[in-house]
Amino acid sequence: MTLPRPRRHTFLLAIFALAGLALAVFAGRALIAQVSGDRGIAAVASSSDIDVGGIDVDVTAKTAQDARQQGWKLAIQKAWKKLNGPALPESQVESLVSAVVIQREELGPHRYIARLGISFDHARAGAFLGKGGIGPRSAPLLLIPVTFSAGTETVYEVRNPWQRAWAEYQPGGSRIDYVRPSGANGDSLLLTAGQITRRSRTWWRGVLDQFGATDVLMALADLRYRWPGGPIDGTFTARYGPDNTYLGSFKMTAQGPSELQDMLGKAVERFNTIYEQALTDGKLKPDPTLNFGAPQIDPAIQRLINLGRAAQAMDQASDAAVAAGAVLPGDATAASTPAPVAVVSRYVVQFATPNAGAVDATIAAVRATPGVRGAVTSSLAIGGTSVMSVSYGGSLSELAGALRSRGFSVREGGNALAISR
Repeated sequence: MTLPRPRRHTFLLAIFALAGLALAVFAGRALIAQVSGDRGIAAVASSSDIDVGGIDVDVTAKTAQDARQQGWKLAIQKAWKKLNGPALPESQVESLVSAVVIQREELGPHRYIARLGISFDHARAGAFLGKGGIGPRSAPLLLIPVTFSAGTETVYEVRNPWQRAWAEYQPGGSRIDYVRPSGANGDSLLLTAGQITRRSRTWWRGVLDQFGATDVLMALADLRYRWPGGPIDGTFTARYGPDNTYLGSFKMTAQGPSELQDMLGKAVERFNTIYEQALTDGKLKPDPTLNFGAPQIDPAIQRLINLGRAAQAMDQASDAAVAAGAVLPGDATAASTPAPVAVVSRYVVQFATPNAGAVDATIAAVRATPGVRGAVTSSLAIGGTSVMSVSYGGSLSELAGALRSRGFSVREGGNALAISR
């Protein structure tokens, strides 16, 4: 049976509408799936305590409780010796402890076997140690822990042992100010293994601003399993900055999956040592190419400000002279008339940024426009519309004309411009 033409068109429109609705529902679920679920582990609360981990004890006693207490006391003394602390009575050393961290323990009727971590109070123990994190600290540095294993590269896409090791690390005594994202919400989309290969400063500045950091650290862990349940070989590499600068590397081996987390915990401590040494050597210095978004005055604008202040000072001096009768009003006016000075104003310009390359290309083209004294991004949205602040020596209409001459399509409205190619 053939439907009449009007009914056939209505039928086809209904099919297309249902298909579009199904596609929208599917796309919405796909988008939610990219950021939902367990993606990353929140970092533990950081303190300034002096932490010593990996203390192994094996103690026997009359009861399990006695063995545990003796094991803890033995771990405290071992940790104090590991810090090269001075000779003090056991009771005094124990009074300096703020926490005992159980990394692994086995309890028996008369035996206690454990690996413990001891945290000494910074204020009390620091007076005896003369160290424990005292010294200049780094600026806030974003940490990206990347795992290479079984042909995959993982950061926050799924929970993984390497990210857990960094989340459980206590950096209170470190000179490095780590910024450790939790991996929740959009972190798993923004911080990926591909991000560390980017070189665009504009892109990095937008990412760092999201986390309140000034630069980035990359902690790479390449884990290779010899066979299922067998030894695990780890190759660890420390890198820094948008240029992925190499700082150091080392290798470690876990005898099995049960020892993997302990190996990663020790690797984190070695990473911290590498980063602290790099800070001492001056390698973790601020990158000036990442500071273009800081509130700095363009030299040309500063010269105009100085000219304006000089003209204002001349006017005030002339007024004072006229009031004192030393200079005729006509002469004062002639002497105080400065050369015409161009007025530099700041305008808001919106521009489409489908990818990172479009950000750099658009900003470069705007900065090269005649009359533009400076252009910095104030809001970055990859895949959407970003915003820049443009310093221009002229009116908004003149800026629009200058941008049109550079090949942009320009729309004016609300004391702002919207440009596109």
